[in-house]
Amino acid sequence: MADLTPPEPGDEIAWLRRYLPDLIGDDEVPASTIPGGQTAADAALAAFSGRGYAARRNEVWPAGARGASRLSPYIRHGLITLPRAWHHMSGAPAKDAEKFRDELLWQEYARHLYARLGQATGRSLRFQVEEWSEPPNAVGWPEGMACIDLIVRELYGDGWLPNQARMWLASQWTVRDGLGWRDGEDDFFRHLLDGSRAANRLGWQWTVGALTGKEYGFSRWQVEKRAPGVCDGCELRAHCPIQQWPPERELSPRAYADPRLRRDPDLATTAGIAAQAAATGDEPEAVWLTAESLGDDDPALRAYSDIPAVFVWDRPLLQRLRLAPTRLVFLAQCLSDLASRRDLRIGVGDPAEVLRGMRLAATFAPVPGWRRRSEALSLARVEPWPWLVPPHDGPVTSFTAWRRRARA
Repeated sequence: MADLTPPEPGDEIAWLRRYLPDLIGDDEVPASTIPGGQTAADAALAAFSGRGYAARRNEVWPAGARGASRLSPYIRHGLITLPRAWHHMSGAPAKDAEKFRDELLWQEYARHLYARLGQATGRSLRFQVEEWSEPPNAVGWPEGMACIDLIVRELYGDGWLPNQARMWLASQWTVRDGLGWRDGEDDFFRHLLDGSRAANRLGWQWTVGALTGKEYGFSRWQVEKRAPGVCDGCELRAHCPIQQWPPERELSPRAYADPRLRRDPDLATTAGIAAQAAATGDEPEAVWLTAESLGDDDPALRAYSDIPAVFVWDRPLLQRLRLAPTRLVFLAQCLSDLASRRDLRIGVGDPAEVLRGMRLAATFAPVPGWRRRSEALSLARVEPWPWLVPPHDGPVTSFTAWRRRARA
Protein backbone atom coordinates (compact mmCIF):
# COMPACT_ATOMS: atom_id res chain seq x y z
CA MET A 1 0.00 0.00 0.00
CA ALA A 2 1.36 3.44 -0.96
CA ASP A 3 0.64 5.38 2.23
CA LEU A 4 3.80 7.25 3.20
CA THR A 5 3.68 11.02 3.63
CA PRO A 6 5.82 12.77 0.99
CA PRO A 7 8.94 14.55 2.20
CA GLU A 8 8.62 18.16 3.25
CA PRO A 9 10.70 20.78 1.41
CA GLY A 10 14.18 20.82 2.94
CA ASP A 11 13.57 17.53 4.77
CA GLU A 12 14.37 15.20 1.86
CA ILE A 13 17.61 13.76 3.25
CA ALA A 14 16.04 13.04 6.65
CA TRP A 15 13.04 11.44 4.87
CA LEU A 16 15.34 9.20 2.85
CA ARG A 17 17.23 8.17 5.98
CA ARG A 18 13.92 7.31 7.63
CA TYR A 19 12.44 5.19 4.84
CA LEU A 20 15.43 4.15 2.69
CA PRO A 21 18.32 3.95 5.17
CA ASP A 22 20.06 1.13 3.32
CA LEU A 23 20.18 3.21 0.14
CA ILE A 24 21.10 6.64 1.51
CA GLY A 25 23.75 5.55 4.03
CA ASP A 26 25.07 7.36 7.11
CA ASP A 27 27.69 9.54 5.45
CA GLU A 28 27.13 13.21 4.75
CA VAL A 29 24.96 13.59 1.66
CA PRO A 30 25.70 16.53 -0.63
CA ALA A 31 22.69 18.04 -2.34
CA SER A 32 23.44 19.05 -5.92
CA THR A 33 23.54 22.69 -6.98
CA ILE A 34 20.79 21.61 -9.39
CA PRO A 35 17.69 21.20 -7.18
CA GLY A 36 14.91 18.81 -8.11
CA GLY A 37 11.29 19.72 -8.70
CA GLN A 38 8.99 21.39 -11.19
CA THR A 39 9.43 24.79 -9.57
CA ALA A 40 13.20 24.62 -10.02
CA ALA A 41 12.83 23.27 -13.56
CA ASP A 42 10.53 26.12 -14.58
CA ALA A 43 12.94 28.69 -13.14
CA ALA A 44 15.93 27.11 -14.89
CA LEU A 45 14.16 27.06 -18.25
CA ALA A 46 13.01 30.67 -17.88
CA ALA A 47 16.58 31.74 -17.06
CA PHE A 48 18.05 30.01 -20.12
CA SER A 49 17.85 32.32 -23.11
CA GLY A 50 20.00 30.13 -25.35
CA ARG A 51 22.08 33.14 -26.41
CA GLY A 52 25.68 32.07 -26.95
CA TYR A 53 24.88 28.37 -26.62
CA ALA A 54 26.46 27.34 -29.94
CA ALA A 55 29.76 29.05 -29.15
CA ARG A 56 30.07 28.11 -25.46
CA ARG A 57 28.32 24.75 -25.01
CA ASN A 58 31.65 22.85 -25.02
CA GLU A 59 33.41 25.05 -22.45
CA VAL A 60 34.41 23.02 -19.39
CA TRP A 61 36.18 25.45 -17.03
CA PRO A 62 35.78 27.89 -15.39
CA ALA A 63 32.14 27.08 -14.71
CA GLY A 64 31.10 30.66 -15.43
CA ALA A 65 32.29 30.32 -19.04
CA ARG A 66 30.00 27.39 -19.78
CA GLY A 67 27.16 27.76 -22.21
CA ALA A 68 25.52 24.41 -21.45
CA SER A 69 21.92 24.75 -20.26
CA ARG A 70 22.07 22.40 -17.22
CA LEU A 71 18.47 21.44 -18.11
CA SER A 72 19.24 17.76 -18.75
CA PRO A 73 18.25 16.49 -15.25
CA TYR A 74 14.83 18.09 -15.69
CA ILE A 75 14.45 16.73 -19.21
CA ARG A 76 15.48 13.24 -18.13
CA HIS A 77 12.77 13.10 -15.41
CA GLY A 78 9.97 14.65 -17.44
CA LEU A 79 9.94 18.00 -15.64
CA ILE A 80 10.68 19.62 -19.00
CA THR A 81 9.49 17.74 -22.07
CA LEU A 82 11.50 17.82 -25.28
CA PRO A 83 8.65 19.60 -27.14
CA ARG A 84 8.57 22.30 -24.43
CA ALA A 85 12.35 22.77 -24.58
CA TRP A 86 12.16 22.95 -28.39
CA HIS A 87 9.46 25.63 -28.25
CA HIS A 88 11.42 27.62 -25.64
CA MET A 89 14.18 28.28 -28.19
CA SER A 90 11.82 30.08 -30.58
CA GLY A 91 13.15 33.46 -29.49
CA ALA A 92 16.85 32.53 -29.41
CA PRO A 93 19.37 33.53 -32.08
CA ALA A 94 19.03 31.21 -35.07
CA LYS A 95 22.48 29.62 -34.71
CA ASP A 96 21.97 28.93 -31.01
CA ALA A 97 18.45 27.60 -31.50
CA GLU A 98 19.59 25.26 -34.27
CA LYS A 99 22.44 23.82 -32.19
CA PHE A 100 20.33 23.38 -29.07
CA ARG A 101 17.57 21.72 -31.03
CA ASP A 102 20.12 19.37 -32.59
CA GLU A 103 20.96 18.26 -29.05
CA LEU A 104 17.27 17.73 -28.30
CA LEU A 105 17.01 15.57 -31.40
CA TRP A 106 20.02 13.56 -30.19
CA GLN A 107 18.15 12.94 -26.94
CA GLU A 108 15.11 11.82 -28.92
CA TYR A 109 17.25 9.52 -31.05
CA ALA A 110 18.65 7.97 -27.86
CA ARG A 111 15.12 7.33 -26.60
CA HIS A 112 14.02 5.77 -29.88
CA LEU A 113 17.07 3.51 -29.94
CA TYR A 114 16.58 2.40 -26.34
CA ALA A 115 12.82 1.92 -26.72
CA ARG A 116 13.43 -0.35 -29.70
CA LEU A 117 16.49 -2.34 -28.56
CA GLY A 118 16.15 -2.19 -24.78
CA GLN A 119 18.86 -4.02 -22.88
CA ALA A 120 20.62 -4.87 -26.14
CA THR A 121 22.07 -1.35 -25.98
CA GLY A 122 24.32 -2.71 -23.23
CA ARG A 123 26.35 -4.41 -25.96
CA SER A 124 28.60 -2.69 -28.47
CA LEU A 125 26.10 -2.20 -31.27
CA ARG A 126 28.04 -2.05 -34.53
CA PHE A 127 31.79 -2.30 -33.84
CA GLN A 128 33.59 -4.59 -31.43
CA VAL A 129 34.82 -2.70 -28.37
CA GLU A 130 35.78 -4.06 -24.94
CA GLU A 131 32.64 -3.90 -22.80
CA TRP A 132 33.71 -5.04 -19.34
CA SER A 133 36.90 -4.48 -17.40
CA GLU A 134 39.02 -6.97 -15.54
CA PRO A 135 38.39 -7.30 -12.66
CA PRO A 136 34.65 -6.93 -13.28
CA ASN A 137 33.05 -3.62 -12.31
CA ALA A 138 36.44 -1.97 -11.98
CA VAL A 139 35.96 1.75 -11.50
CA GLY A 140 38.85 4.08 -10.95
CA TRP A 141 39.81 7.22 -12.80
CA PRO A 142 43.55 8.02 -12.97
CA GLU A 143 44.70 10.38 -10.22
CA GLY A 144 47.10 13.26 -10.58
CA MET A 145 45.78 14.61 -13.89
CA ALA A 146 44.30 18.00 -13.01
CA CYS A 147 41.77 17.85 -15.86
CA ILE A 148 40.46 14.42 -14.86
CA ASP A 149 40.54 15.16 -11.12
CA LEU A 150 38.50 18.32 -11.67
CA ILE A 151 35.80 16.53 -13.65
CA VAL A 152 35.59 13.52 -11.34
CA ARG A 153 35.12 15.76 -8.29
CA GLU A 154 32.22 17.46 -10.02
CA LEU A 155 30.72 14.16 -11.17
CA TYR A 156 30.75 12.69 -7.67
CA GLY A 157 29.97 15.91 -5.81
CA ASP A 158 27.36 17.65 -7.94
CA GLY A 159 26.04 14.93 -10.24
CA TRP A 160 26.30 16.92 -13.45
CA LEU A 161 28.90 17.57 -16.17
CA PRO A 162 28.87 19.39 -19.52
CA ASN A 163 28.96 17.01 -22.45
CA GLN A 164 32.56 17.82 -23.38
CA ALA A 165 33.75 16.76 -19.92
CA ARG A 166 31.80 13.50 -20.19
CA MET A 167 33.52 12.75 -23.47
CA TRP A 168 36.94 13.39 -21.90
CA LEU A 169 36.24 10.96 -19.06
CA ALA A 170 34.84 8.30 -21.38
CA SER A 171 37.80 8.65 -23.74
CA GLN A 172 40.31 8.45 -20.89
CA TRP A 173 38.59 5.38 -19.50
CA THR A 174 38.44 3.44 -22.74
CA VAL A 175 40.71 4.84 -25.46
CA ARG A 176 43.60 5.74 -23.11
CA ASP A 177 43.28 3.17 -20.31
CA GLY A 178 41.73 0.31 -22.28
CA LEU A 179 38.96 -0.42 -19.77
CA GLY A 180 35.51 -1.74 -20.64
CA TRP A 181 33.01 0.99 -21.47
CA ARG A 182 30.15 -0.60 -19.55
CA ASP A 183 31.93 -0.11 -16.20
CA GLY A 184 32.41 3.57 -16.92
CA GLU A 185 28.86 3.90 -18.18
CA ASP A 186 27.54 2.30 -15.00
CA ASP A 187 29.54 4.78 -12.91
CA PHE A 188 28.06 7.69 -14.87
CA PHE A 189 24.57 6.23 -14.44
CA ARG A 190 24.98 5.97 -10.67
CA HIS A 191 26.10 9.57 -10.20
CA LEU A 192 24.64 11.78 -12.95
CA LEU A 193 21.32 13.42 -12.10
CA ASP A 194 20.36 12.96 -15.74
CA GLY A 195 21.62 9.40 -15.84
CA SER A 196 19.52 7.34 -18.22
CA ARG A 197 20.40 4.14 -20.02
CA ALA A 198 19.17 5.72 -23.24
CA ALA A 199 21.34 8.84 -23.45
CA ASN A 200 24.18 7.55 -21.25
CA ARG A 201 24.80 4.38 -23.23
CA LEU A 202 24.49 6.15 -26.56
CA GLY A 203 27.08 8.72 -25.48
CA TRP A 204 29.55 6.05 -24.42
CA GLN A 205 28.97 3.96 -27.54
CA TRP A 206 29.67 7.02 -29.69
CA THR A 207 32.80 8.02 -27.75
CA VAL A 208 34.42 4.58 -27.79
CA GLY A 209 33.57 3.94 -31.45
CA ALA A 210 31.11 1.10 -30.84
CA LEU A 211 28.51 2.92 -32.93
CA THR A 212 30.62 4.66 -35.58
CA GLY A 213 33.86 2.65 -35.77
CA LYS A 214 35.89 5.75 -34.87
CA GLU A 215 37.11 6.43 -31.33
CA TYR A 216 37.03 9.90 -29.82
CA GLY A 217 40.44 10.83 -28.49
CA PHE A 218 41.25 13.90 -26.45
CA SER A 219 44.55 15.58 -25.73
CA ARG A 220 46.10 18.43 -23.79
CA TRP A 221 45.27 20.79 -26.64
CA GLN A 222 41.55 20.37 -25.95
CA VAL A 223 42.00 20.85 -22.22
CA GLU A 224 43.94 24.08 -22.73
CA LYS A 225 41.26 25.31 -25.14
CA ARG A 226 38.14 24.31 -23.17
CA ALA A 227 39.50 24.55 -19.59
CA PRO A 228 42.18 27.26 -19.72
CA GLY A 229 44.45 27.41 -16.69
CA VAL A 230 43.74 23.91 -15.43
CA CYS A 231 47.00 22.52 -16.82
CA ASP A 232 49.03 25.26 -15.10
CA GLY A 233 48.54 23.73 -11.67
CA CYS A 234 48.84 20.09 -12.75
CA GLU A 235 51.62 18.06 -11.14
CA LEU A 236 52.02 16.23 -14.45
CA ARG A 237 52.21 19.34 -16.64
CA ALA A 238 55.87 18.63 -17.55
CA HIS A 239 55.12 14.97 -18.31
CA CYS A 240 51.54 15.14 -19.52
CA PRO A 241 50.16 11.66 -20.36
CA ILE A 242 47.78 13.19 -22.90
CA GLN A 243 50.26 15.56 -24.52
CA GLN A 244 49.78 13.83 -27.88
CA TRP A 245 46.71 12.36 -29.55
CA PRO A 246 46.15 8.69 -28.76
CA PRO A 247 47.11 6.24 -31.52
CA GLU A 248 44.28 5.55 -33.94
CA ARG A 249 42.91 2.02 -33.91
CA GLU A 250 40.92 0.28 -36.57
CA LEU A 251 37.83 -1.22 -34.99
CA SER A 252 36.31 -4.38 -36.41
CA PRO A 253 32.61 -4.56 -37.25
CA ARG A 254 30.66 -6.94 -35.08
CA ALA A 255 30.11 -10.33 -36.67
CA TYR A 256 26.43 -10.04 -35.77
CA ALA A 257 24.57 -6.74 -35.64
CA ASP A 258 21.08 -6.66 -34.19
CA PRO A 259 18.66 -6.57 -37.18
CA ARG A 260 16.43 -4.19 -35.23
CA LEU A 261 19.01 -1.49 -35.92
CA ARG A 262 17.74 -1.44 -39.49
CA ARG A 263 14.07 -2.21 -39.01
CA ASP A 264 11.64 -2.19 -36.11
CA PRO A 265 9.54 -5.37 -36.24
CA ASP A 266 7.15 -4.07 -33.55
CA LEU A 267 6.70 -0.33 -33.88
CA ALA A 268 3.47 -0.41 -31.86
CA THR A 269 5.37 -1.61 -28.80
CA THR A 270 8.25 0.80 -29.29
CA ALA A 271 5.96 3.81 -29.66
CA GLY A 272 3.59 2.84 -26.83
CA ILE A 273 0.56 2.20 -29.03
CA ALA A 274 0.37 -1.40 -27.84
CA ALA A 275 0.39 -0.32 -24.19
CA GLN A 276 -2.45 2.10 -24.81
CA ALA A 277 -4.47 -0.60 -26.54
CA ALA A 278 -3.87 -3.07 -23.69
CA ALA A 279 -5.36 -0.74 -21.04
CA THR A 280 -8.59 -2.04 -19.53
CA GLY A 281 -10.55 1.17 -20.04
CA ASP A 282 -11.85 1.14 -16.45
CA GLU A 283 -12.09 4.30 -14.39
CA PRO A 284 -8.65 4.82 -12.72
CA GLU A 285 -8.34 5.52 -9.03
CA ALA A 286 -4.74 6.81 -9.06
CA VAL A 287 -2.06 8.06 -11.47
CA TRP A 288 1.09 5.92 -11.41
CA LEU A 289 4.22 8.05 -11.70
CA THR A 290 7.72 6.81 -12.48
CA ALA A 291 11.12 8.49 -12.57
CA GLU A 292 10.54 9.12 -16.28
CA SER A 293 7.57 11.43 -15.69
CA LEU A 294 7.64 13.53 -12.53
CA GLY A 295 6.54 16.85 -14.03
CA ASP A 296 3.28 18.76 -14.07
CA ASP A 297 3.07 18.26 -17.83
CA ASP A 298 2.90 14.49 -17.49
CA PRO A 299 -0.04 13.57 -19.75
CA ALA A 300 -1.66 11.24 -17.21
CA LEU A 301 -1.37 13.81 -14.41
CA ARG A 302 -3.02 16.39 -16.63
CA ALA A 303 -5.75 14.04 -17.85
CA TYR A 304 -6.70 12.86 -14.35
CA SER A 305 -6.26 15.90 -12.15
CA ASP A 306 -8.95 14.91 -9.65
CA ILE A 307 -7.43 11.62 -8.42
CA PRO A 308 -4.31 10.99 -6.31
CA ALA A 309 -0.90 10.37 -7.83
CA VAL A 310 1.27 7.53 -6.56
CA PHE A 311 5.02 6.97 -6.74
CA VAL A 312 6.83 3.83 -5.56
CA TRP A 313 10.49 3.77 -4.59
CA ASP A 314 11.40 0.45 -6.19
CA ARG A 315 13.64 -0.87 -3.43
CA PRO A 316 14.77 -4.10 -5.20
CA LEU A 317 15.74 -2.11 -8.29
CA LEU A 318 17.49 0.63 -6.32
CA GLN A 319 19.45 -1.92 -4.29
CA ARG A 320 20.73 -3.34 -7.55
CA LEU A 321 21.51 0.01 -9.19
CA ARG A 322 23.23 1.56 -6.14
CA LEU A 323 22.44 5.12 -7.20
CA ALA A 324 24.47 7.86 -5.55
CA PRO A 325 22.65 9.59 -2.67
CA THR A 326 22.75 12.86 -4.63
CA ARG A 327 20.46 11.28 -7.24
CA LEU A 328 18.06 10.03 -4.59
CA VAL A 329 17.90 13.50 -3.02
CA PHE A 330 17.07 15.01 -6.41
CA LEU A 331 14.19 12.55 -6.86
CA ALA A 332 12.94 13.24 -3.32
CA GLN A 333 12.99 16.97 -4.08
CA CYS A 334 10.88 16.34 -7.17
CA LEU A 335 8.31 14.48 -5.09
CA SER A 336 8.34 17.10 -2.33
CA ASP A 337 7.67 19.85 -4.84
CA LEU A 338 4.91 17.90 -6.61
CA ALA A 339 3.21 17.16 -3.30
CA SER A 340 2.80 20.90 -2.70
CA ARG A 341 0.30 21.01 -5.58
CA ARG A 342 -1.08 17.50 -5.87
CA ASP A 343 -2.39 14.70 -3.66
CA LEU A 344 0.63 12.39 -3.78
CA ARG A 345 0.97 8.97 -2.15
CA ILE A 346 4.38 7.34 -1.66
CA GLY A 347 5.26 3.65 -1.40
CA VAL A 348 8.47 1.68 -0.90
CA GLY A 349 9.01 -1.81 -2.29
CA ASP A 350 8.23 -3.80 -5.41
CA PRO A 351 5.69 -1.73 -7.40
CA ALA A 352 3.81 -4.89 -8.40
CA GLU A 353 3.17 -5.61 -4.71
CA VAL A 354 2.67 -2.05 -3.49
CA LEU A 355 0.16 -1.23 -6.25
CA ARG A 356 -1.55 -4.60 -6.40
CA GLY A 357 -5.27 -4.29 -7.10
CA MET A 358 -5.23 -0.56 -7.85
CA ARG A 359 -6.76 0.72 -11.09
CA LEU A 360 -4.09 3.00 -12.49
CA ALA A 361 -3.71 5.65 -15.12
CA ALA A 362 -0.17 6.12 -16.43
CA THR A 363 1.87 7.74 -19.16
CA PHE A 364 3.75 5.32 -21.39
CA ALA A 365 7.52 5.57 -20.93
CA PRO A 366 9.94 4.45 -23.68
CA VAL A 367 12.04 2.24 -21.41
CA PRO A 368 11.90 -1.55 -21.07
CA GLY A 369 11.54 -1.29 -17.27
CA TRP A 370 8.24 0.55 -17.62
CA ARG A 371 6.85 -2.07 -19.97
CA ARG A 372 8.00 -4.89 -17.71
CA ARG A 373 6.41 -3.40 -14.61
CA SER A 374 3.24 -2.35 -16.37
CA GLU A 375 2.51 -5.96 -17.25
CA ALA A 376 2.21 -6.75 -13.54
CA LEU A 377 -0.13 -3.81 -12.82
CA SER A 378 -3.75 -3.05 -13.58
CA LEU A 379 -3.50 -0.18 -16.06
CA ALA A 380 -6.92 1.27 -16.72
CA ARG A 381 -5.73 4.11 -19.00
CA VAL A 382 -2.39 4.75 -20.70
CA GLU A 383 -1.59 8.18 -22.07
CA PRO A 384 0.88 8.61 -24.96
CA TRP A 385 4.47 9.66 -24.36
CA PRO A 386 5.13 13.30 -25.43
CA TRP A 387 7.46 12.51 -28.32
CA LEU A 388 9.34 15.29 -30.06
CA VAL A 389 9.49 13.08 -33.17
CA PRO A 390 7.22 10.01 -33.45
CA PRO A 391 9.15 6.72 -33.71
CA HIS A 392 9.48 5.15 -37.14
CA ASP A 393 10.32 1.61 -38.20
CA GLY A 394 13.35 2.55 -40.33
CA PRO A 395 17.09 2.44 -39.57
CA VAL A 396 18.56 3.72 -36.31
CA THR A 397 22.10 2.65 -37.20
CA SER A 398 23.24 6.25 -36.74
CA PHE A 399 21.82 9.62 -35.78
CA THR A 400 22.02 10.68 -39.44
CA ALA A 401 20.13 7.61 -40.68
CA TRP A 402 17.48 8.01 -37.98
CA ARG A 403 17.02 11.71 -38.67
CA ARG A 404 16.83 11.23 -42.43
CA ARG A 405 13.91 8.81 -41.98
CA ALA A 406 12.34 11.00 -39.28
CA ARG A 407 12.15 13.87 -41.76
CA ALA A 408 10.50 11.74 -44.46
